[in-house]
Amino acid sequence: MNLNIDAGKGGKKQKIQVDAPGKKKKSTASLEVKKARAGWIFILPFILGFVLIYIPIIFDSIKYSFNEIDILVGGGYELTFVGWKNYSDAILVDTSYVTTLVSGLKQLILDIPSIVLFSLFIAIILNQKIAGRAAFRAIFFIPVILSTGLISDIDAANSLSSYMEESGGIDDGSGQESTATEIISVMDVERLFDNMMIGTEIVEYVVSMVNNIFNIVNRCGVQMLIFLSGLQSISPAIYESCSIDGASGWESFWKVTLPMMSPMILVNTIYTIIDAFTSNDNQVMAYIATVYEQADGNVLSSAMSWMYFLVVIVIIAAVAGILSSFVFYQRKD
Repeated sequence: MNLNIDAGKGGKKQKIQVDAPGKKKKSTASLEVKKARAGWIFILPFILGFVLIYIPIIFDSIKYSFNEIDILVGGGYELTFVGWKNYSDAILVDTSYVTTLVSGLKQLILDIPSIVLFSLFIAIILNQKIAGRAAFRAIFFIPVILSTGLISDIDAANSLSSYMEESGGIDDGSGQESTATEIISVMDVERLFDNMMIGTEIVEYVVSMVNNIFNIVNRCGVQMLIFLSGLQSISPAIYESCSIDGASGWESFWKVTLPMMSPMILVNTIYTIIDAFTSNDNQVMAYIATVYEQADGNVLSSAMSWMYFLVVIVIIAAVAGILSSFVFYQRKD
């Protein structure tokens, strides 16, 4: 800003340059920065709990797995470093651990594809325009609520449920006993697929999947919601274009729905693997808990737990690597 100042009689006016104070700019964060801050605030309780609670527990578990523990008479304990002895004992000495681990892996190989396929099938049905669609969605999600917390403990103590899970059979007059939860038998499926040239392994898999339908329905609620969100994100214009080109519903499923749902299939598969490996009814987890309750079994159970953890990580990495090569990501540009 320029000011004219009179220097006196006969004087000349001089121009003096005066800098006016500029306006202070308000430091406003962008929308992305605000969202990032809100995200960090949202996960801050988990980060604090993980750092203050879980990391010390994980460190102690790793330390115990390489030591032997001796309970002192006056209280407390003393650790003696033994290296990989607990790990070798879990594999070579305790043969039940390896047997239980292999058996659990075989069962999970059968359960995980059936859970993912069934949840995708139910999600496609519930995504259709049908009366009472919201009610059916809630009904299929109810088992997820019932299988957690206090209700799960009540169900575990249910005498009727225990009777249904007994290995004893019911005499149906045919001279053979069948379990109460068995819906179909191998002979029934063999009669159905007699002229279809289907192998015995596939028949046994179908039988086990049908007889295990109750457990499959209980464990597909979360996966169904994820698939529903993926189906609703597909633009209806794509299906309209397919219909105009003369594509049938079957062709639209294989050419549009399945490729567009491949990222959700990957997510649900990983989620199902983790959920199956860490569930309360997992036989490997139950066996490790049994070893932990034994005298001086806490260090051995720690070694078993970490070997089990490594097996789970390897399986997840292998499944993610295989499925990632078939995942289709829609380009937004």
